[in-house]
Amino acid sequence: MYIIIAVVVLGIIGLLSALILFGASKKFAVEEDPRVGQVQEVLPGANCGGCGFAGCVGFAEGCVKGADAGSLDGLYCNVGGEKCMKKISDILGVASAEHEPMVAVVRCNGTCENRPRTAVYDGRMTCANVAACGAGETGCGFGCMGMGDCVNVCPTGAITVNATTGIAEVNEDLCNGCGACSKICPRGIIEVRKKGPKNRRVFVCCVNKDKGPVAKKACTAACIGCSLCVMECQFEAITMENNCSYIDFNKCRLCKKCVEVCPTHAIHAVNFPVKKEESSTKG
Repeated sequence: MYIIIAVVVLGIIGLLSALILFGASKKFAVEEDPRVGQVQEVLPGANCGGCGFAGCVGFAEGCVKGADAGSLDGLYCNVGGEKCMKKISDILGVASAEHEPMVAVVRCNGTCENRPRTAVYDGRMTCANVAACGAGETGCGFGCMGMGDCVNVCPTGAITVNATTGIAEVNEDLCNGCGACSKICPRGIIEVRKKGPKNRRVFVCCVNKDKGPVAKKACTAACIGCSLCVMECQFEAITMENNCSYIDFNKCRLCKKCVEVCPTHAIHAVNFPVKKEESSTKG
């Protein structure tokens, strides 16, 4: 008898709880704009965060809000590219802004030759762990550690670690500029920059913030903060901060004059045609 009463009481409590939860779900329900799901369907689903949102759902919601405001400016899916943004534009009925292709750049010139090993790391082989131990295996506490954390997070397989130099390298044909590698790098060596006209770029391949003599001792190809590049640039594209120069890709005119005056060859010019005198000398 008591068992039957207990079962009935529990049943009534369960029924009342279900009714309360049902009523609460109806009252506090948040209706999702169907366009969010439509946009999400055309996204690649990488959830890389390169768009500035936590994931593809957040980006889809951002696109819908942008469309309601009349513009998709500042919204771009690096993984999906122009084709993906065209589909989103068609769904939302708002044109997307033109977006210049981006690419990841590894700003370290500390090859094994330029930056000799001074210690041996014996632990879990990740960049995060090595960085936590100080300078790592070399005297430079700012350079690439070559453990491949960036390789593991790259959604397109665009990054590899060169076995000879010990530095991460980016295949620009595979890189979509999502920025996942940049976020995972504990030393902030990887930067996402504009690919540039004809894929030509000029950048300082160093982030060493030590003073000149210290930086040069750790790596012969380090930026020594001499400011020659800053003085040479006619477009105010180069600044010096914390003993290291930086080239603003929005201001750089690709004249390469900074490359010529850099005493340590820390400034790199990529994908430029080789001068005739250079090619004849090599030949």
